[in-house]
Amino acid sequence: MTPDELYALLPAVHRRRDAEEGGPLRALLTIVAEQAAVLQEDIEQLYDDWFIETCDDWVVPYIGDLVGYDLLPGIAAALSDDTSRGTGLPAAAVPRRDVADTVVNRRRKGTLALLEDLASAVAGWPARVVEHRRLLCVTQPVRRRTSETGSGRPGPARGGLVDVRRPAALDRLGGPFDDFARTVEVPRAGSARRPGRYGIQSVGLHLWRLRPYSVTRAPAFCLDRDRACYTFNVLAIDTPLFTAPVPEPSSCHVADGTNVPEPIGRRALADRLYDYYGPGKSLCVWTGPDALRDVVSLDRIVAADLSGWRYRPAAGKVAVDPVLGRLMLPPGTAPARGLRVTYHHGFSGDLGGGEYPRPAPAPADGAERYRVGPGEHHGSIADALDHWQAVKRGHPHKAEAIVEITSNDVWAEPGDIRLDPGDRLTLRAADGVRPVIRLFGRHGDDSPRALTITGPENGLPSEATARVVLDGLLIVGGCVRVRGGVERLVVRHCTFVPGWEQGVHGRPSAPGAPSLDIAGGPVRTEIRHSVLGAVAVAGRDGREPHRVDVCDSVLDATLREATAVGSPDGGPADVVLTARRTTVIGSVRARAVDVLENCLLDGEVRVDRRDQGSVRFCWLPPGSVTPPRFHCEPDHSGDPERVVLRFADTRYGSPDYVRLADTCAAEIRRGGDNGSEPGALHHLFQPQREDNLRTRLAEYTPAGCDAGLYFAT
Repeated sequence: MTPDELYALLPAVHRRRDAEEGGPLRALLTIVAEQAAVLQEDIEQLYDDWFIETCDDWVVPYIGDLVGYDLLPGIAAALSDDTSRGTGLPAAAVPRRDVADTVVNRRRKGTLALLEDLASAVAGWPARVVEHRRLLCVTQPVRRRTSETGSGRPGPARGGLVDVRRPAALDRLGGPFDDFARTVEVPRAGSARRPGRYGIQSVGLHLWRLRPYSVTRAPAFCLDRDRACYTFNVLAIDTPLFTAPVPEPSSCHVADGTNVPEPIGRRALADRLYDYYGPGKSLCVWTGPDALRDVVSLDRIVAADLSGWRYRPAAGKVAVDPVLGRLMLPPGTAPARGLRVTYHHGFSGDLGGGEYPRPAPAPADGAERYRVGPGEHHGSIADALDHWQAVKRGHPHKAEAIVEITSNDVWAEPGDIRLDPGDRLTLRAADGVRPVIRLFGRHGDDSPRALTITGPENGLPSEATARVVLDGLLIVGGCVRVRGGVERLVVRHCTFVPGWEQGVHGRPSAPGAPSLDIAGGPVRTEIRHSVLGAVAVAGRDGREPHRVDVCDSVLDATLREATAVGSPDGGPADVVLTARRTTVIGSVRARAVDVLENCLLDGEVRVDRRDQGSVRFCWLPPGSVTPPRFHCEPDHSGDPERVVLRFADTRYGSPDYVRLADTCAAEIRRGGDNGSEPGALHHLFQPQREDNLRTRLAEYTPAGCDAGLYFAT
């Protein structure tokens, strides 16, 4: 009911008296109507909360309790905390689908396919179940074997030495698809100290934690045109190719190599090329821009080892190395228009530029949109910006523009971007694409350079300053410089390649160089779900310090000894830093901090003002100078020699980039404020997923079996 409807219910004499008094009763009824609307909305939601498909996240565990769904220890307390409802923890801790399938799963208890379904529903990880007892060898006496063989009956098939004439099987050795016979192991599969694998009662659940991310019809990078050597990755780095999983045909099917995001091996590609290659599959190659006529046919693809580029493909063939992510054509046959490729690479989560869905805020009314790409009105970013400037000269009120790139091409630098007072510019990628902006030097100079965004002159009032949003971009070859009166800079789902560029062996071309250089502005910088190199912020000549807010991101100076956050001269940055769920490789030198929370700070931290701000649930090196700390490691455990930060890999471009190593101490892996890991991958809630899966396995494992978890990636 609206305030006017409530007001109309009052007698006329009260309405007349209220009008004479200036309307205090109408103002009161406005507040009453707002609260009544909240109550009405809550009442309407009560009906939806009766059903698992439509209820709110906080209701899911209560419905689960009605069907006997067991909550993990400590999860109920976390779910009752209002502050945890907006972090995604309820959905990760108590999956809605798992609660809905509780009754059905109990009817399927004891089947192996159910365990795979549980891994997908509970943890969100693809899985393959293996009965290891079927792989145990049988050792028999010599007399029995001799007698059986001499009597004309064949000897036992299980047991024996490895057949080295099976190269495809050797590639699977030690993995989830290993089919070689083994001797019995004594430790149990579910042991917390030293888990075994090959036991009589062992059932192994092999899990893939890395996700496959697609790159669709993007240019391949040509390393040597004469020899026709290419890399799938346009950044010219070796990138292992992953399988794009296909759905399993039925709920009783046990996953094979095409149903999980497995790294593709050379032998697997050669043996099952038809499963991996082609449009819409794991990888595909085109020799031109036409998607139908220029596709390389299946019979021309050859799996090869291209390490060292010693292989020579036959005439008409295209050699593909899925382990290194390389391609090679016969010498002298490089197409003039280059190669285009579709492939999948592995990574932990939605971070940096990519084709994954990015929820974008709704643009303001009246914002002009300029689309850039093949078949669009503008063929380059600079062309779109020039058109916007021309429109503003005739219509000054059209100061807000959205420049949207619609293809996975490599774009030359858009030139220096100059903004007028009051401008609002958004430079972004369209949904489902990952454009690359490569920065080059001027006049044929190949040295790295910067993309400079210049705002109005300093000293202007705040309403006359400019704002810039960069969204979904991958910038390589230099840094982004911001100068002048830019009030606000927002970087969302972007990658500013750490070290500017990566060499063939993954070495950065400019270690420690800043990828974001700020001087004179903006007043506030926000970095969300992005991967950046070092951030350098110059002082503001006595004015208020910059505010830098980093969330769910990576700041990578490429060296632990380099400066990840600081001033251009190496001193402390004149900033008030706020960092939440962030991984930093390199030292942090700041004037002050507001809060550092759920962060992994792999480098010395020095904050000048220790009476301002706080540091919570972080790992930072001993000897760091910070404001008061709460529940930070290794101070909290008091064991700095054991609680040491270890990453699976710190090289940008690796599938395990900034992922915590499995050997990392539990105090770090579960050191977040809600029991998850700190750092940029905090939002994955992997400890909670693993705990929930172990609880479900204990409930649904076949009788007499012992189940264990083995992480394939």
